[in-house]
Amino acid sequence: MTRWVNTLRFARALVTTNLKAALALRGAFVMQALFMVLNNFTFFVFWWVLMRRTPTLRGWRLADIQVLFGVVAAGYGLTVTLAGGVRYLGQAIEDGALDTLLTQPKPVLLHALGLRLQPSGFGDVLSGLVFILWSGQVSWRTAPAVALAIAASALACAACGIVFFSLAFWVGRVETAARQLWELLLTFSLYPEPLFGGALRLALFTVLPAGFVGYLPASVVREPSIQNMSMLATGAVLYFTLAVLVFDAGLRRYASGSRFTTFG
Repeated sequence: MTRWVNTLRFARALVTTNLKAALALRGAFVMQALFMVLNNFTFFVFWWVLMRRTPTLRGWRLADIQVLFGVVAAGYGLTVTLAGGVRYLGQAIEDGALDTLLTQPKPVLLHALGLRLQPSGFGDVLSGLVFILWSGQVSWRTAPAVALAIAASALACAACGIVFFSLAFWVGRVETAARQLWELLLTFSLYPEPLFGGALRLALFTVLPAGFVGYLPASVVREPSIQNMSMLATGAVLYFTLAVLVFDAGLRRYASGSRFTTFG
């Protein structure tokens, strides 16, 4: 129990330190967050125009798209805010930058994920919450379901990032390919589930789990139920556990970059 408490305190300290560093340049922080909000609303214009012409898309209405878009945006924003280092994990592995983390007594993966914070993530979270509230499908009674949906989406998103970038342990330089895979995951997550079928739909709940980043969390918000919430929570935790196991397996193969710098 003491170990878990200390780990949580360390994670909180990482987030606090990164937030203070980001807020040191408040102008840049606010600009990045606002530009991300603008970017998300600009992208959503496509769906708004489409749904004006076609009120329903295989049973999905504009409000449903708003929930889906909001959950994915908020989940991704939470990921890059609390675990922004995931985007640089592949580069750290390739360059031998994990040496400095191996000298620390705290978990290497947690330290690597918490080393960076993306200010744009706050814009994603803010715009995501606006989309969800704007949909008209939530109330204060469904707030716990919304919180679970966003948290599970973020956990699944982070898990995929860890797996994709951890491929660098085995195949070397995969930074570009891993980023493209992660972006592909987000792209598929932003489209309604009924558009996909057969083998592709199966892949989107297994190999490239967009279903746990977007579709299932959105369904929990739209129609909260114990079954959906349990399935979502279980799936997200299992994927994250798998990601940790993949990283740990790769870490045992890690080739040091002979770095002697340590964090004070």
